Amino acid sequence: MDLADKIYIAGHRGLVGSAIVRQLESRGFTNLLTRTHKELDLTNQAQVQYFFKQEKPDYVILAAAKVGGIHANNTYPADFIYQNIMIEANIINSAYENKVKRLLFLGSTCIYPKAVEQPMREEAILTDVLESTNEPYALAKIAGIKLCESYNRQYGTDFRSVMPTNLYGINDNFHPENSHVIPALMQRFHQAKVDNDAEVVVWGTGNAMREFLYVDDMAVASLFVLKLNEKTYKANTKPMLSHINVGTGKDVTIRKMAEIMKQVVGYEGNLTFDTTKSDGSPRKLIDVSRLSNMGWKYNVDLEDGLEKTYKWYLNTK
Repeated sequence: MDLADKIYIAGHRGLVGSAIVRQLESRGFTNLLTRTHKELDLTNQAQVQYFFKQEKPDYVILAAAKVGGIHANNTYPADFIYQNIMIEANIINSAYENKVKRLLFLGSTCIYPKAVEQPMREEAILTDVLESTNEPYALAKIAGIKLCESYNRQYGTDFRSVMPTNLYGINDNFHPENSHVIPALMQRFHQAKVDNDAEVVVWGTGNAMREFLYVDDMAVASLFVLKLNEKTYKANTKPMLSHINVGTGKDVTIRKMAEIMKQVVGYEGNLTFDTTKSDGSPRKLIDVSRLSNMGWKYNVDLEDGLEKTYKWYLNTK
């Protein structure tokens, strides 16, 4: 990749997309293509085709998606499967038609079955039933992987996929109902601190284990995979098993994460758990050996990442 190459970042305002833009700009890339939803509806095939035909990007990073937590996935399942499949199909097909040099598709580790061996290896995809709460979203992301692989097999394209673990950081979604666990808890702890509340209630037992990756690390990993030479990439993947897990390879209990969050925010009240609420999957840890063997490792630990995120959050209020 040359600094003058035209790089289209789909979803540049989102958590991951904005981090990738920051990373590219910090490295001196000057020809970045971005469009807001008002400027380009990615679910509209005609609009996407026209955009690619006019702009002719050299590289594409597909970070655009409809995302949300358990509540959002349960409330809007049709939106999650339809919008994500349409976005992926339109961009991947237009990338092929306009001879994009390389495309990177960002998925999610929710593609793996509910009852999957831990840590989750890439080979576990499509081996069992998915978690019901986010099945529509997961199926859409699996479709994105298979779109990339199918175009590679039929047309010789170089379309790659990365599957991040639970992400958090700058530009996260702090919506009170539709956010993921870290921004939801950060907002709850902050408000409790401001209001001097006696306690903060966390849903579930706190025993569920989760892996968290700071989004700037995800941006670095994404560009690492995108820029990886073809020989190394193909030596570590297979044509029909090409996606790559991205994470820390370490997990913590929700209780431990909440305790770290409490300290970072400076909340001095009590931490309690509502055991009538579901924990979700008991554990979600990914095997990152494939990416590790290619030479990448995360840099920001959980406490540092939460501190960076909270500092940004305070500056936005």
